[in-house]
Amino acid sequence: QVFPSQDPLDRADFNAVEYINTLFPTEQSLANIDEVVNKIRLKIRRLDDNIRTVVRGQTNVGQDGRQALEEAQKAIQQLFGKIKDIKDKAEKSEQMVKEITRDIKQLDHAKRHLTTSITTLNHLHMLAGGVDSLEAMTRRRQYGEVANLLQGVVNVLEHFNKYMGIPQIRQLSERVKAAQNELGQQILADFEEAFPSQGTKRPGGPSNVLRDACLVANVLDPRIKQEIIKKFIKQHLSEYLVLFQENQDVAWLDKIDRRYAWIKRQLVDYEEKYGRMFPQEWCMTERIAVEFCHVTRTELAKIMRTRAKEIEVKLLLFAIQRTTNFEGLLAKRFSGCTLADGTVKKPEVPPPSTNPFLEDETGTESDEIVIEKNDTDKPKKPKVPDNPFHGIVSKCFEPHLYVYIESQDKNLGELIDRFVADFKAQGPPKPNVDEGGAVLPSCADLFVYYKKCMVQCSQLSTGEPMIALTTIFQKYLREYAWKILSGNLPKTTSSSGGLTITSLLKEKEGSEVAKFTLEELCLICSILSTAEYCLATTQQLEEKLKEKVDASLIERINLTGEMDTFSIVISNSIQLLVQDLDAACDPALTAMSKMQWQNVEHVGDQSPYVTSVILHIKQNVPIIRDNLASTRKYFTQFCIKFANSFIPKFINHLFKCKPISMVGAEQLLLDTHSLKMVLLDLPSIGSQVVRKAPASYTKIVVKGMTRAEMILKVVMAPHEPPVVFVDNYIKLLADCSTDTFQKILDMKGLKRSEQSSMLDLFRQRLPAPPSGVENAGSLSLNAPTPEQESSRIRKLEKLIKKRL
Repeated sequence: QVFPSQDPLDRADFNAVEYINTLFPTEQSLANIDEVVNKIRLKIRRLDDNIRTVVRGQTNVGQDGRQALEEAQKAIQQLFGKIKDIKDKAEKSEQMVKEITRDIKQLDHAKRHLTTSITTLNHLHMLAGGVDSLEAMTRRRQYGEVANLLQGVVNVLEHFNKYMGIPQIRQLSERVKAAQNELGQQILADFEEAFPSQGTKRPGGPSNVLRDACLVANVLDPRIKQEIIKKFIKQHLSEYLVLFQENQDVAWLDKIDRRYAWIKRQLVDYEEKYGRMFPQEWCMTERIAVEFCHVTRTELAKIMRTRAKEIEVKLLLFAIQRTTNFEGLLAKRFSGCTLADGTVKKPEVPPPSTNPFLEDETGTESDEIVIEKNDTDKPKKPKVPDNPFHGIVSKCFEPHLYVYIESQDKNLGELIDRFVADFKAQGPPKPNVDEGGAVLPSCADLFVYYKKCMVQCSQLSTGEPMIALTTIFQKYLREYAWKILSGNLPKTTSSSGGLTITSLLKEKEGSEVAKFTLEELCLICSILSTAEYCLATTQQLEEKLKEKVDASLIERINLTGEMDTFSIVISNSIQLLVQDLDAACDPALTAMSKMQWQNVEHVGDQSPYVTSVILHIKQNVPIIRDNLASTRKYFTQFCIKFANSFIPKFINHLFKCKPISMVGAEQLLLDTHSLKMVLLDLPSIGSQVVRKAPASYTKIVVKGMTRAEMILKVVMAPHEPPVVFVDNYIKLLADCSTDTFQKILDMKGLKRSEQSSMLDLFRQRLPAPPSGVENAGSLSLNAPTPEQESSRIRKLEKLIKKRL
């Protein structure tokens, strides 16, 4: 590893025999044996010489190593000595630096203390001189100079807070406080003299002196400033309290305009006479207006409590309108910065709304809450209230808004009665197939009125009155749903979908069932479209009410019950349309079950009963589809419900077709396929625009009509051998019910003895239930199918008829 070599003699696994064989691979090569031996001997001599040279060279190595070690130790000792000398010199240098810096630090401390002493003495001189000047200027009422000097004295005095233990400093501080108190009392006295509480204002008062006094009041205790403002505003509004006393004629709501006209004149008068006397940051004009609002709210609340019986809706709305207009005027003129300490808080920003149908509230009140598809992609954010004065006066009207709520209750009741009378007078809407089912105009009128009331009430209050108004809305939404919509649906003998005695008495075999007229079908579709419109618009109404009401009351607004009511109207309308078409097809299905199918000799075109069913479908469905063009999802529901009703009934009548010959079964199979094609095309039947039927509907039709086809295919199959017939039945129908199998046997016309053996074989061939499930076989055998349920209902009808 240390000296790599390619010589075979140096290998660890050296083999002498192999090495010799490599040197002499053949017998002829042995002729060179002497030459090879000489080479090896030469190599041995060279190795001996190398070994000898190396051994001789190692004789003096130990002595040389000891000598080198001694020299290294001496060098280390010398290095250690030098390091020690350097360390000693560093310690001496550090000591020297400390001595030098100690003197510098002493000089720094002395300089700082000297600077502080000079500054403090300077401040003390300024403070002492300032206090003397302040006292002298106060006596001479030189408020202009006092304002600047007082602020400087106060600032200088702050530097002596930590020296208050010194008697002289404490004495100066007490003199400053005494001067401040004297200034405050003197300024208050000056204002009292200029604006006495009793009597009229003195014309031409010392406005310059008072203006400088206000600057001084800014530096004094804030209570002095508040006292000046309070007294001035009280004196300024004293005339208002006299003019609009409770017993005065102008104090009532019908003359509320005079109150606001008076304050407008007063504010103009103030700006002309005293606008420059008070500092601008005092916002005296706004403070006068705010105090006027507080006084007015208190006075109006008092007089309305006294004369509550005299308040009428028009008078109340007039007063509220004028008041809100005045509040809006204040918002344009003032910022509302003085309301922070008042009783009226700035309106909170409402939470972001997800309502995609928001409209501009400042628009005309006759606008309707409508659904526009284009608006759903561009949601509008609610407007942020920007009037900090909203409610500062109009809050007093809130306890009396019950008058407004009662009035709206009465108006809405009259509106509903008018809708009912108009509907009876004008009759149902005329059929207009080209334009689709129209929404009843009364619906739009109702929601227009709702929006008008909502906007008006939200301007009056966003508290409990909005909750009361919501309750009124809920009441008349329900009344509209029952009186206008449900109340005008065409009546049938079994409109609820259940069995009635009247329907059983009137039902006769082969009798014609009364159908809805074209006008009645259009009316049902119109009511359905109106209910759908009301459902969507009621949801929007709920969202807008939640936006306008206080955040703490949002949870109390819930129109889910009213939306459910409109959903019930929609469901009832669809059920009526399904029952009408279903009943129209009943005579054709009855005719099918009464035909002698065992006597059919050849298969022809579709049977007359199929033509009759298709005729009724083509008469009704296009009318319903065109009248529900604006609500496609409910037309799809109609198709699905009709398929779910018609297909089980058709299969039930198939079982009544017995016995059936092979040719008769083929004819029925052809008829079934024709009906299947018609049902698959039902959503677009009679339409110029062919649309693909919804997948959910197609799945129901294919599943139901395929079962009918499988029943007929089983009937067509030979019953010999029985095992093959039973297995074929189980494979095609996958129905483990013995009742269904019994009906198949009846349709084939088998004798009772043959049916008995077939039933036994059927029970034996039934697939075993899954392991771990108990009584699964019995459950599947006893589970009623739709055909069984229909058969039981028919038996019940026949039983009731016999008893009647």
